[in-house]
Amino acid sequence: MQIDEFGLERWFAAYEHDADIMLAESGIRSLTADRFDTDPGELGYVIPTNGDPDLRRRIAARYDRGPDEVLCTCGTQEANFLAVHALLEAGDHAVVVTPTYQSLHAVPDSICAVSRVPLEPPAWELTVDAVAEAIQPETRLVVVNNPNNPTGRSHSLETIEALYDLAADAGAYLLCDEVYRLLADDPLPPVASLGPHGLSTTGLSKAYGLAGLRFGWLVGDREVVEAAWNLKDYTTISPPAFGQHVARQALEEEAEILAENRELVATNRDRVRAFVDRHDLEWYEPVGVNGFLTVPDGFEDGTVFCRTVVEEEGVVLAPGEFFGHPDRFRIGFGLPTAELEAGLERVGQVLEG
Repeated sequence: MQIDEFGLERWFAAYEHDADIMLAESGIRSLTADRFDTDPGELGYVIPTNGDPDLRRRIAARYDRGPDEVLCTCGTQEANFLAVHALLEAGDHAVVVTPTYQSLHAVPDSICAVSRVPLEPPAWELTVDAVAEAIQPETRLVVVNNPNNPTGRSHSLETIEALYDLAADAGAYLLCDEVYRLLADDPLPPVASLGPHGLSTTGLSKAYGLAGLRFGWLVGDREVVEAAWNLKDYTTISPPAFGQHVARQALEEEAEILAENRELVATNRDRVRAFVDRHDLEWYEPVGVNGFLTVPDGFEDGTVFCRTVVEEEGVVLAPGEFFGHPDRFRIGFGLPTAELEAGLERVGQVLEG
């Protein structure tokens, strides 16, 4: 398989370890392990390897699906990877809404022809007609993530339902990466609940603050899920036993965890809004924990700006070039509020210096 280098991950590898503050993280601050029972017993394979049947049953109920329509995975990244490979082969075609997390277009790109449908600033609104025009007779997959990373745009239920209808009419599937869905105050129904042509992927990293569990899932058509499970035999075989053990508890405590995290998001969004206004920058006020800001005056592009900030102030930001917009940079504001404020102060020193 020939696939593009994951630019954002290489950027993190170069700068994250030695930096003081990570303002490029796209998730929320991590919960501590002492919140949970951390003894799963024997650390063997999860059997069956598609995930514990009772846990899959509980997850499936959220989507009006059956347990055989759920595959537990090592995070949302694996769920997306397996779903794409289960559906696409050479000669097929996919449509991907961009900007988005790189793997959502890079993995399809490594398999078949891909048409990208761009969201346009400043509102990053998705034009359904543009998706319709991009669909071809060979289209087997339409990909969107909602709320969107990096822009924070949350597409309406009407828009998502229109995308679903387009995919269904084409005999294709709509794959929606929904890792930020539950950070919305009024989350949309998941795409997998819309009908047989809907596929949902998500995990416990972004909305729950449990990235280290590496636990996620794919929900959708049984044939697609079984094909993805077959491929999983060649990747991680089973989901992590420890991750599954804590995932059960996190889902039981979901209401409390999400309430805490939504409160943190609202507080931190206010901090970033004030920073944006103070420094005359622009953004679309986001759902989730990612803001996609314009590059300040005096800097050639987002990469130059972000490199300056990390080298002078030890704060990591994400250049917009990794999302196809070199005139922007992504800031993640899901970290503890005091740490966010310290990071914003340092970035401000660069802007004022």
